[in-house]
Amino acid sequence: MIPFSYSLAANEQDALARGANGTARYLAGGTNLVDLMRQDIERADALVDISRLPATIEETAGGGLVVGAAVRNAALAADPRVRARYPMLSRALLAAASAQIRNMATVGGNILQRTRCSYFYDVAGSRCNKRSPGAGCDAIGGFTRYHAILGASDRCAATHPSDMCVALVALDAIVHLEGATGRRSMPLADLHVLPGDTPHIETSLRPGELITGIEIPSCPAAANSTYRKVRDRSSYAFALVSVAAALKVADGKISDVRIALGGVAPKPWRAKRAEAALRGSAPGDDAFRVAADAELADAAPLEGNGFKVSLARNTIVAVLGGLAGEAA
Repeated sequence: MIPFSYSLAANEQDALARGANGTARYLAGGTNLVDLMRQDIERADALVDISRLPATIEETAGGGLVVGAAVRNAALAADPRVRARYPMLSRALLAAASAQIRNMATVGGNILQRTRCSYFYDVAGSRCNKRSPGAGCDAIGGFTRYHAILGASDRCAATHPSDMCVALVALDAIVHLEGATGRRSMPLADLHVLPGDTPHIETSLRPGELITGIEIPSCPAAANSTYRKVRDRSSYAFALVSVAAALKVADGKISDVRIALGGVAPKPWRAKRAEAALRGSAPGDDAFRVAADAELADAAPLEGNGFKVSLARNTIVAVLGGLAGEAA
């Protein structure tokens, strides 16, 4: 038993004051943090419960939405504005975990869940640079079916597990933060960082900083969007490959396209090369395949996950083909 203190924050400022201790952790739904504490992977001297902070979804002047960090995943997926304007986001949330977990997990907690693999969980038997910087990575040369083909390093090849974040990255979501130095915002795409030589550093958050909300800009193309998750079983499994995509066609040409990938990298992967290859071109499987190949040109699969390259290519082509049919 490892002792820790527990306190309930009344508001954001109270949470920040309580979280100023460098070893304190914020607790919302607890679906990832508590699990890792039970397995002696995460440790905290103090838990600051932020589950009672405002959980609202509000309109912006520009036609977007601001989602409070304490909003439950199930509530966000069911919101009629999300379902109508950003179907890829609703579908990504519904593809994640179980109904019970979606009812507990929060938007902020979903974003900050650990990038992890089975070796990360194996405290007794495996080396992991995330748990113990410099210890080594037993995944490299091990069982790598679920590991990264893009953005990995020789220190870590684990993939980010969030479905929600893949859709949010495709939608150019902005993260609102508050900390000791005040408020700031950044693109969600910049919040998570690649492992490089420091895989234990997964985000660009400052010590004690709190996610207060997510802003989703207006995106007309997202009305014609979807999320497809390819996994080994139909429920409660991380993605082998996932694709969040939106497509808008005008006068027979692609005027806007958004693509992000999950299950292939240590962070939600925005497919910028594929998007650039498609803008202004006529929709069709040949164009979609060329775009997918451009995105996957730098893929570096490990011994056990080379299939992910063709799986990602085929999923991108299939998802965009379906959206092109809807646009027509």
